[in-house]
Amino acid sequence: MFLDELPEFKREVLEVMRQPLEDREVTISRAKFTITYPSSFMLVASMNPSPGGYFNDPNAPVTSSPMEMQRYLSKISGPLLDRIDIHIEVTPVPFEKLTETRKAESSVEIRKRVTKAREIQSIRFESFQNLHYNAQMSSKQIREFCALDEVSLQMLKTAMERLNLSARAYDRILKVARTIADLEASTNVKSHHIAEAIQYRSLDREGWLG
Repeated sequence: MFLDELPEFKREVLEVMRQPLEDREVTISRAKFTITYPSSFMLVASMNPSPGGYFNDPNAPVTSSPMEMQRYLSKISGPLLDRIDIHIEVTPVPFEKLTETRKAESSVEIRKRVTKAREIQSIRFESFQNLHYNAQMSSKQIREFCALDEVSLQMLKTAMERLNLSARAYDRILKVARTIADLEASTNVKSHHIAEAIQYRSLDREGWLG
């Protein structure tokens, strides 16, 4: 499901996604009955960093007041952000980057790496029922399959303290780091996998939501 301009949705509409994102099911309660449906989906959302769209752009003036920015961003609650695995800030691309001739990794090569990573996860979870890929891991399974060395553990501890991250964000960082390691065909989750996964929590940084 793709939601464009995420903060433009009513906050109460966004909040009802918390249960499906966490439990992969949705519960509907009526006067005489309650029923639960499976609801496993991938949420992709986009948003401007401010109402005017130019926050953090060094080449454009910020036209929104701090109060307007806070009102705009406060529609997205911390508990909802906790349930979104990856946050990426997309910065303006300089003209020089647009015109450079250096070849990037092709879609074919990326597909091969993703397919291989999925195969690794299928083998990892072959003895588990209803568990097929890293995003589905429970906290217990995360501890089993995302063991960290001392350097990685200290790096994650520092990030948790400086960014004031929640336990849910901690689990999501480990899941993403495990996936990054799989994409490299790495048996162990290493410090640079943790570092990259932490970078994908940009909306947790102090100063973004105020």
